Amino acid sequence: MLYAEPEGLLAARLVEAALAAGPAGTLFLARSETRAARLHRAAAALAPDGTAVLLLPGWDCLPYDRVSPTRGIMGRRMAVLAALAAPPEGPRLLIASAEAALQRLPRQAEASLRLERGAPFEPEAIRLALLRLGYGLEEQADEPGEAALHGGVLDLFPAFAPGDPAWRIRHEAGRVESIQRLDILTQRSLEEETEALTIGPASELVLPKGDALIEARPPGLEHALPVWHPELVAPLALLPEARLILDEDCEEALARRRAEIAEAFRTRIALRPPREGEPQLPPPESLYLDEAAWAAALGGRAPEQVLPSQDEPAAPPRFAAQPEPEAAFLAYAEAKLAQGRRLAIAGGIGRGARRLARRAAEELGLEPRLVEDWPALLRTPPGGLALLPAPADLPGFEAEEAVLVPFAAIRPGGGASAQQRSDQGAEALIEASATLAPGDAVIHLDHGLGALRGVEAVDTGEARVDCLRLDYADGSRLVPFDELDRLWRYGATAEGLSLDRLEGGGWEKRRKEAEAEVAKSARQLLALVQAREAARAPVLRPDKARYPRLVARFPFEPTADQAAATGAVLDDLASGRPMERLVCGDVGFGKTEVAIRAIAVAAFAGRQAALLAPTTVLVRQHLETLRRRFEGFGLRIEMLSRLTPPAEAKAVRAGLASGEVQIVVGTQALASKAVRFADLGLLVVDEEQRLGARQKAQLKTLRGREGLHVLTLTATPIPRTLQAALVGLRDLSVIATPPARRQPVRTLRAPLDDALLAQALRREARRGGQSFVVCPRIEDIAPMRARIAGLLPELSLIEAHGDMPAAEMDEAMVRFADGGADVLLSTNIVETGLDVPRANTMLVWRADRFGLSQLHQLRGRVGRGRARGVIYLLTDPATKPAQATIRRLKTLEALDRIGAGFAISARDLDLRGAGELLGEQQAGHMRLVGMELYRHLLDRALARARGEAPPEAWSPAITLGVDAYVPEAHIPEEALQVDIHARLGRALRAGDLAVVEALEDELEDRFGEAPEPLRNLFDLARLSARCRQLGIAKLEVGPEAAAATPSGTVPRREAAAAPPLERRGERLLLRRLGATPADRLANAAALLAALAPGRRRRAA
Repeated sequence: MLYAEPEGLLAARLVEAALAAGPAGTLFLARSETRAARLHRAAAALAPDGTAVLLLPGWDCLPYDRVSPTRGIMGRRMAVLAALAAPPEGPRLLIASAEAALQRLPRQAEASLRLERGAPFEPEAIRLALLRLGYGLEEQADEPGEAALHGGVLDLFPAFAPGDPAWRIRHEAGRVESIQRLDILTQRSLEEETEALTIGPASELVLPKGDALIEARPPGLEHALPVWHPELVAPLALLPEARLILDEDCEEALARRRAEIAEAFRTRIALRPPREGEPQLPPPESLYLDEAAWAAALGGRAPEQVLPSQDEPAAPPRFAAQPEPEAAFLAYAEAKLAQGRRLAIAGGIGRGARRLARRAAEELGLEPRLVEDWPALLRTPPGGLALLPAPADLPGFEAEEAVLVPFAAIRPGGGASAQQRSDQGAEALIEASATLAPGDAVIHLDHGLGALRGVEAVDTGEARVDCLRLDYADGSRLVPFDELDRLWRYGATAEGLSLDRLEGGGWEKRRKEAEAEVAKSARQLLALVQAREAARAPVLRPDKARYPRLVARFPFEPTADQAAATGAVLDDLASGRPMERLVCGDVGFGKTEVAIRAIAVAAFAGRQAALLAPTTVLVRQHLETLRRRFEGFGLRIEMLSRLTPPAEAKAVRAGLASGEVQIVVGTQALASKAVRFADLGLLVVDEEQRLGARQKAQLKTLRGREGLHVLTLTATPIPRTLQAALVGLRDLSVIATPPARRQPVRTLRAPLDDALLAQALRREARRGGQSFVVCPRIEDIAPMRARIAGLLPELSLIEAHGDMPAAEMDEAMVRFADGGADVLLSTNIVETGLDVPRANTMLVWRADRFGLSQLHQLRGRVGRGRARGVIYLLTDPATKPAQATIRRLKTLEALDRIGAGFAISARDLDLRGAGELLGEQQAGHMRLVGMELYRHLLDRALARARGEAPPEAWSPAITLGVDAYVPEAHIPEEALQVDIHARLGRALRAGDLAVVEALEDELEDRFGEAPEPLRNLFDLARLSARCRQLGIAKLEVGPEAAAATPSGTVPRREAAAAPPLERRGERLLLRRLGATPADRLANAAALLAALAPGRRRRAA
C-alpha cells in the first residue's frame, strides 16, 4: 500500500518499487508539477547509485500560448527521452505530472551537435545548427539553451540536462582550439577542459535543415510540433513494461487538464487564428492524449492508486521551535531507538550534523553510521543511529522500520552561521554600489572629480606596472598602485558631470568645506548615537511556555537569514536599550514572521505592541495574520484605520488607553493625538519607505516615546537607512536567502492579443486562483474592463485605482484579497502591500511604461502560495518598443530568480535619493563629494567627535622594480581589470589583508594559476598593508639592499634598528643581494619582518 503523505515516505516507497521492478522501470504520475518536482528531489536523494531517477517536466506555458516553453524545460524533456532510449543499466524510476503525462513527445532525441578539440569549426554552419536545435543566440550565454558567438569564441549553455555546465569553445584557423568550462556569473572561462562536447537540442521542435523558420523562429512555434513531427509518442510508451502508479487525485487532474487543452484550442482558433505564413495549429489529439489515446497508451496495464493517508501523517516534530532544539531531538531519538527503529539524520555530512551525531554518541551510547541511501539504512541493525548525505531539508517521516529527521528541523539553515551571513549581507548591499568600471565618475582625494577611462600599462624603465587613467576637465592623470586607496566612487557614469581641473584649487576648497560641514553633522549624529546608547528600555525576553507554542505554528522552516534576524531582534529586546532595528529583505522573504515573533515577546511580557502599515489593505491582512497566529493565547488584537467604523475606533482607542488591547494594527491613525497607549513597548513599522512626509512626521511622535522598541521592515535598502545603520543610529539585518518553498515567478514578454488574455485568466480561474491585470494609467482601465468582460463574461472583476474614494478603493482591494473576485483590474497601486496567496497570474498592460523596480514589485504580488506564479509583460502589438525598453524588459526576464530585488535595487544605491540623516543639507554634502567618500569623511569626523584619533590618511610608496599588472592574455576584459584594482584599493584602505587573500584565491579559482606579474601585484598589496601596520612611509628595494623609511607618525625610538638592520639617517637598511624580482620581494618581506614589534623586542 502506498499512501499520499508524508511525501518523504512516499518517495522512499517509490525507490523500493523501482528497485523491485528493475530495468523494466517504474512510472509515477503526480497530481501536480510542484509535487512531482518535490518527490523527484526526495527520491533522487534516497535512491542508491545505479538507479536512474528521472523527472519529466511539463511545459511551463499555457496550451497553444503565444510564448514558447523555456528552453531549459524542453532540454530536460529531451534529456529524459535520450536517457530512456538508451539500454537500461539498472532500475529506472520516471516521475511525471499529470500535465506532462498527457503531452506527446518526439520519438527520440536524434539531432545533436558534436564538437571536438582539433575538429573543423565553421562559424556559420555552427550558428545554423544551434538555431535548428532551438538555441537562442544572445550577447552572452547565462541561461540553459543560450549561445553567444563572438569572433573566435563560442559560449554555450547546454539545455540537454539539468546541472550541465556551460562551456567556452575557442576556435582558430577553422579548428576547435579548446573547450573550457564557463562560469556563467562572471562570464569567464575556467581551468577545467574537455576533449569533446555533445550538444543536445534545446527544443522538442528540431526544424529540418534549410527550413525558412530556422533563422526567425517565432515564439510559440512548439505548439505546432505535429506539423513537423507527426509521429509523436505518449510518455506512457517510454516505459511500456513499467509498473504504473497514479498519485492521489491524479485522475481528476488528468480530466481537468484535458478540459483546459480543449478550451485553449477553441479560444486560440476563435480569437487569434494563424496569420499568413504561420503554420496551422494541428488538432489537440495530435499533441495531447485524449481519453481514447490514454487508454491505448496504458496497453492493458491497471495502474496502482496511491491512497489518501488514513491518519495524520507521522512526521518528526519541528525541534527548532523548542527552547533547546538539540536536547529535544535527543530525547525524541532516544524514544524512537528504544522502539527498535532506525533513525537517520538527513544532511549528515554537514559540520553541524556531524557535531550533533558526536553529542548523540556521547549521550545515547550509540556510534552513528554513515549510510549512502535508503536501502543501505534498512540494512543496518534496528535501533541504530545513522547519517544520510542527503539535503538537510529533505521531508522527514516516521515509518515502521526507520525514521528520517532532516537536520533543518533541528537547526534551520542546515547548520551554517546564519548571523554571520546576514551581517555580511548588510555590508554586501553597501559594497554593491562601490564597484568601479570604465566610464564611472570617481573622486581622487587629491584631485577631485574625474572620469575613470580604464587601465593603462606604464613602463617605468625598471618594470611594467598598471595605472588607472582618470580624465579631468583639463587633462588626464595616471593613478599608480600606491594611490589606489585614494580613489572613491562618485557615481555610475561621468556623463553630464562637471569634472574638476587638475590645475586649480576648486576641488581643495570644496573638500575642505565638506569636511567642515561633515564635522558639524558628526557632532550632532554622535549626540543622537550617545543618547540612543544611554537610553534604557524594559528588558523583554521570550515567555518560556507560550513563545515556543507560537513559533511552532509557523508552517515552514525559517531560512538561515530569517533565523539570524529573529535572533538579533530577540537580543535587542533583551538588551535593556531601546531597539532600533531595520530588517531588510526582498518581497516574500519572511520579514513579517520576524515581526510576529517580536510582537509575541512584547505581548507575552505584558507590554502593548503596535504594527503600523502604509495602507489599510495591508493593515487588514496583518490583522488577520496576527489573529490567526495568536488564537488561543488570550490576547485582544484590534485594527485602527480609516475603514474602522467610528464606534469601533472609539472602543479600540479606549482599549489601548486602558491596556485591554494588547496588540493593535493600524495606519498613521495610530500616531494621532487621540490615541493613547497604556504601556506601549514595541512599534513595528512595515514598508516605512512608502509613508509620505506627513505620515513620517506623525510617526516621530510615536518613535519619540521613552524606552520604546522599534522594528522597521522594508524591501528597499535605500542609502538613507544604510547610512543610519553605518553610524549606529540603527541596527540592520538583511534577509537575503529565499524561502525553500517559494518558486521563481515565470516572467514572459509578449504582444497583447485576446487569445492570450482569455487563456491566461481562464486557466487561473479554473485552477481556483486569482489574477491581477495592471494598467499604467487610469484611462486604460475602462477599455481593458470592456475587453475582459467581452471575452470572459463568466469571470468576476473588481477595480481599484486612484480616482476612487480612498475607502472604496481599500474596500475593493480587501474584497479581492478575501477571494471576492477572479480578477483585480488596477493601476500599479497593487505593487506593494497586498498579499493574496491564491493570486498566481498577473498581466501588465503596456509594461514598457513601467520602471524596472515597479515591475519587480508587481511581480512579487503573485506566486506567494504553493503554485508557481507567472507575469506577462504585455506590449502594444501596433507599436514597436524602443531598444532601451526592450533591454529593460529583458533584464526583468533574466532577473526572474528569487531574490532578484537586491540585484535590481542595487541600481538605486547611487546618489539618486541618497536621502538625509539629519536633513537635506547633509544630502547636499553627499552630492558634493560622493556617497562613498562622504561615508569615509563621516567615519573620521565621528572618531574625532568621540575624542579618538582617526588613522592618518597616507599611502606607503613602494619601489621594487618588479612587473606588477593584470596580464591581458590572462584577463582580457578591461572592466574586470579595473574592478580588480578597485577591490585591491578598498582592501588596502581598510587595511584588510584577508580581503586581499580572498581576492587572490577567487581569481585563481576563476582563471587558473596566476602569471608572475599578477602574483607580484598581490605581493605588492600585502607589502603595502604591512607597511601601513608598521608605519613605513617608503619601501625601496634594490640589487644590494632593502630600505624602509618610517612615517612621521612613528616615533624615532620605535623605529630603532635591530640586528641585522642598519640605520642610515631616517632609513633602516637590510643588506641583501636582490638580483631577481623574486629576490627583491623576499628581501622586502624580510625587512618588514625584522621591523615587526615582537622581533625588535627579541633583538633588544
